[in-house]
Amino acid sequence: MQTNFTDDQLKDPGIARSNEILRACVHCGFCTATCPTYQVLGDELDSPRGRIYLIKDMLENERDPDEKTVKHIDRCLSCLACMTTCPSGVHYMHLVDHARSYIEARYRRPWKDRALRWVLARILPHPGRFRLALLGAKIGRPLRGLMPDPRLKAMLDMAPKTIPPVSRNDDPQSFAAQAPRRKRVALMTGCAQKALNTDINDATIRLLRRLGCEVVVAKGAGCCGALTHHMGKDDESHASAARNIRAWRSEMQGEGLDAIVINTSGCGTTVKDYGHMFRNDALAEDAAKVSEIAVDVSELLSELMAEAPAAPADPAREDVAGTDAPERPALREDCAGMRVAYHAACSLQHGQKIKTHPKALLKGAGFEVVEPADTHLCCGSAGTYNLMQPEISGQLKDRKVRTLEAKKPQVIAAGNIGCMMQIGSGTGVPVVHTVELLDWATGGPKPPALREA
Repeated sequence: MQTNFTDDQLKDPGIARSNEILRACVHCGFCTATCPTYQVLGDELDSPRGRIYLIKDMLENERDPDEKTVKHIDRCLSCLACMTTCPSGVHYMHLVDHARSYIEARYRRPWKDRALRWVLARILPHPGRFRLALLGAKIGRPLRGLMPDPRLKAMLDMAPKTIPPVSRNDDPQSFAAQAPRRKRVALMTGCAQKALNTDINDATIRLLRRLGCEVVVAKGAGCCGALTHHMGKDDESHASAARNIRAWRSEMQGEGLDAIVINTSGCGTTVKDYGHMFRNDALAEDAAKVSEIAVDVSELLSELMAEAPAAPADPAREDVAGTDAPERPALREDCAGMRVAYHAACSLQHGQKIKTHPKALLKGAGFEVVEPADTHLCCGSAGTYNLMQPEISGQLKDRKVRTLEAKKPQVIAAGNIGCMMQIGSGTGVPVVHTVELLDWATGGPKPPALREA
């Protein structure tokens, strides 16, 4: 794509990066076939190619965003399916992130929109506040029919039936490996996940310790910044990210870290991009190091399980004598053959390009793994998207639930808390994190969602 930015414009690092991305686009339109909003709305401007034209025009002409441009950019899920499809390697994520930041700085939204975005930015990244909000939503749910705005109804619907108890495992501390120590890793415990589902971090810690990892919850680490980042609120998102970078830098400079483990794939996509986010900042070097050792939990588990020798059938045998690797935990027989529908979170399959690890781990644990049709299409969660665009999100959720239920699973597994909440609100099939199933299969407790079912 031809661009016409001036030399002065290109001195801005954001413009320079967007120019580079725009020039890679060849207008082929392959992205429209895998764009969820284009599939639902059928509007070219609600496809990546259409949004690229709008962004180019806005940035090149340095014009203030108009209502039309903002509407179509806001409708983007940032599912990044277009990046998987694109034959030209267009890095749409960095482009739409820049556009959102530009819009946030130069567009005055209607007061209702400003109020909603302000509330979400002040509540969701803070687990304590989020818990209070969930309690309020639970109390206010009987008044749902009186709410005039569908976004307020979506906020009430988001609250789980039961608010989980606070887990002390989320506090800054270190958990010793239960087998010969192979790695020292930091677990990112997140923000919304600590309010919505405390079982995920608990299961992750148990499983990693069982496989020979010392697990550290670093003091000062918290929200990755993704929720505010996708609203274009750069100051807030970068402040959250900077706290994490400093917290993990302290651990790296102390006893050292082999990996930063993330079990919420939306957070993982953002943390792995810290190097880009801080490329012109004093924290650039530290941010790059953090991104370099950040891994999704399925990546680390695949490595650990592959290296660990299988437990001997006869405990008296010494098949693994002379090795420092812990034995691979024996698998539970009651998991064998359980039919699991695996939902591939967009941030995992498109954002991080991780597609096989979770399925291979589940199959290796004895589960029967099935996949729905159109696995590339988003479930409609996308961070705060289901709260700000509930109508489009609802259509995507219904489609995803139908394709999952068509496989007649006993349980649905996913690697992202947002997807779990979104899908779980539309189906009676238990929805659990992949790590919860793997923990159960290797000696941990049965996931609460399965016990309740």
